Amino acid sequence: MPIYEYICKDCSRRFEVLVYGAKKAQCPHCQSGRLEQQLSVFAVAASGKSATESAGNGGACGSCGDPRGPGACESD
Repeated sequence: MPIYEYICKDCSRRFEVLVYGAKKAQCPHCQSGRLEQQLSVFAVAASGKSATESAGNGGACGSCGDPRGPGACESD
């Protein structure tokens, strides 16, 4: 089920909603159906790697999980 972002044309509120099948979205604030669908921005990691690994530092420390990478803590 996709998540869509909308702006209500009646009350100008921005919101996200899960859309099930052919069901039409409504503004959760004013229940209007006059909506403008927005492009939804989401993060995707390249090749199954985390953003930290993709940046080139090799990922989190294997001993303590320090996001600065192996050797960043005193556990190694």
